[in-house]
Amino acid sequence: MVSVKTRFWILISLVSISGFSQGMLLPLLAIILEQSGVSSSVNGLHATGLYIGVLLASPFIEKPMRKYGFKPVILVGGALVIISLTLFPFWQSLWFWFVLRVTIGIGDNMLHLGTQTWITTTSPKNIRGRNIAFYGLFFGLGFTVGPLMTKLLSINEALPFLLSALLSLIVWSTMFFVRNTWPEADESINTGTSTSMGRFIQTGKIAWVALLPAFGYGFLEATLHGIFPIYGLRIGHNVDILALIIPCFAGGSLITQIPLGVLSDRYGRRTILIGVLTLGIGSFLLAAFMETSVIGLFVSFALAGMFVGSLYSLSITYLSDILPSYLLPAGNLMTGISFSLGSITGPYLGGLFIEFVPEVSFFYMIAGVLVLILIATYFKKIPELQHS
Repeated sequence: MVSVKTRFWILISLVSISGFSQGMLLPLLAIILEQSGVSSSVNGLHATGLYIGVLLASPFIEKPMRKYGFKPVILVGGALVIISLTLFPFWQSLWFWFVLRVTIGIGDNMLHLGTQTWITTTSPKNIRGRNIAFYGLFFGLGFTVGPLMTKLLSINEALPFLLSALLSLIVWSTMFFVRNTWPEADESINTGTSTSMGRFIQTGKIAWVALLPAFGYGFLEATLHGIFPIYGLRIGHNVDILALIIPCFAGGSLITQIPLGVLSDRYGRRTILIGVLTLGIGSFLLAAFMETSVIGLFVSFALAGMFVGSLYSLSITYLSDILPSYLLPAGNLMTGISFSLGSITGPYLGGLFIEFVPEVSFFYMIAGVLVLILIATYFKKIPELQHS
């Protein structure tokens, strides 16, 4: 069996492949459905399938992970993703593809919960932020590279799906060399939280404010990818320019993911969260003032990515600092749920905003959501636990 250090990099590799698959599916299926004559509204609803899968699976993953350990949950989740990717080319049906998207959401949630909890529960506190920053960095790298697979459509429509499935299979197979471990022994018998629902309720009471950055990141990611292109076209930018502007957010986050993780280890998650949220709000206000300038949008998107592109990984580490170890599986589940709720809420609210308030910049809405998260983070102070 592999060493602890090798195990860490295997888990990180799994996350990068997951990001790659998700980053590929969003634009790839959107393009295929658009070329097949599917309306933009149905296309957008279809894209929520992955997040619906995440939400459907969330209440049912914690108990099997406690019983069987991290490794079986990750293996089953990865297998669901690989099988679903392989099946896409065999039948182009709207409902069949939606079911596959939901299944990938379930598999990704199992994979992410297993890897997140494994890393957070085994990382010493003094390097936990750095380790989770690597987690966020490699997911972001995969998510950034994934859309490039759309270029393979000109060769063969099945090629992107099958190549992604093959890459996933290769990385997934390395898990067989990892020794299984289990979450920390459940102390819920002594705390009155012996059921999953009880643990969710207790986690929410203790650490609700740490879940907000994950919601904010989901809101940002889905809104910038799903609604900004529509808004950008309405204010006069062309499609080719918009296709270059959007990746600047993910690119900016790759630059600062590790430095912010290290800084959060040194100065505390809450302090760094307050700082990046404040700077992120400034970046989107800058975008509102310069939205007709292509250069202005390039700069503001890159700055926004550098500041708030790490909200998800900071959310995970903040949560792990303030929760007792036996609640971390429930906490990681709720982080995924918060991200998914943000991902579903963002495009819906964004679409309503540009439809009913067309005279006000779309970026003010995004800044407003970040302001609410900043206010909650600033005024809600939670003592951190001293995990080993």
